[in-house]
Amino acid sequence: MTELAEPRLPEPDAIEGTARSAPALIRYLGPGEYVTRRYVSQGAEMNTGDYFDYASEVRDGMPIRDHFSLDVHGFMLGKHRSAIADFHDKAAVDEGYLQEVEALVTHLCGATRTAAQGWMIRTSADLSARAKQKVEGYQHSGGIQPPAGEAHVDYNEITGRRAAARVYQDRFPDGPGYSRYICFSLWRTFSPGPQDWPLAVCDGRTVQDEETASNTLFVVDEFPTGDALTAPVEGGDQMIAATIFRHRDRHRWWYFSNMQADDVLLFKFQDSDHAVTWRCPHTAFHDTSLPDARTRESIEVRCIAYFENRT
Repeated sequence: MTELAEPRLPEPDAIEGTARSAPALIRYLGPGEYVTRRYVSQGAEMNTGDYFDYASEVRDGMPIRDHFSLDVHGFMLGKHRSAIADFHDKAAVDEGYLQEVEALVTHLCGATRTAAQGWMIRTSADLSARAKQKVEGYQHSGGIQPPAGEAHVDYNEITGRRAAARVYQDRFPDGPGYSRYICFSLWRTFSPGPQDWPLAVCDGRTVQDEETASNTLFVVDEFPTGDALTAPVEGGDQMIAATIFRHRDRHRWWYFSNMQADDVLLFKFQDSDHAVTWRCPHTAFHDTSLPDARTRESIEVRCIAYFENRT
């Protein structure tokens, strides 16, 4: 059997070689074949399959923050001062912050307009008591969850494509249609830095399809157990799913240390234009490189930017 040649890693710009590195453990899906599913409930998330922590380096992009761009790296760091005084105020976020995000993302990526979707607060604080609370009809939006635990992109291609079509029809039914869409996350911390579990983003040029798998999403009130975790589900291949990754040495990880409340990290879930960098794996990691790290609180908003047809 002929082995596939390792894809050629893009040469980093010289300025990237000046970046400080932080040691990290990045969790990836293990080798082998699995039924891969992600179950989410209040205050807790879990995956099927075997995951392993790999010793990695995450470069600190903060000193060269203006170097990164969406179409080259798949992510960028911008500035934005929000009018929201308390991100735990759900009504204020629903009424005001989503509009801020739509205007900001449209400006940052040059789209015609943007539709914000769900949002989530994530914290490295202990959520075990919250996870034990009984819920009915749990909705995976507008709540509080732990930081992301493994390298992933929130959509696979079919999920992103369907989401873009569905949201456009719902939000802009009289629109002229679009020639390109980008599914994004806009992420910001609102706790003082440095953060103990910051978000790491992977240069999208350094990942390939061969190390990916789809991770089907199940939103549940309680986690199933035993064989029920991986039992066949009719139409499972058509359900909402993320993309997860297996470890490769070529993956190049970045983060932005000591983010402030007016720093916003914008990164791609999926860009319909594959001529540019079109996705950005990401995960949280425990940053032990900076002293006096503090509990992280952050808010993320999923949104879809549309480049509409000219009328």
